[in-house]
Amino acid sequence: MEIKYQPHGVCSRQIIIDVEDGIVNSVKFVGGCSGNTQGVAALAKGMKVDDVIDRLEGIRCNSKPTSCPDQLAKALKENAR
Repeated sequence: MEIKYQPHGVCSRQIIIDVEDGIVNSVKFVGGCSGNTQGVAALAKGMKVDDVIDRLEGIRCNSKPTSCPDQLAKALKENAR
């Protein structure tokens, strides 16, 4: 299942996630800090959806109440459970 998520409060403009049978197959961030978002995407690949949510939910970016990893967790929580 492909999920296209519009993040809020971060630099990324879109997160495209492919999930199958509760496993994250791929993640692509459009915009944002390239190295950081590529790293998060690579680490999430092959993980269970619930494990990604548990690890990334609540991470903040500087003084912002959210971050790109937190937005990935929100996208999965809202669309892949």
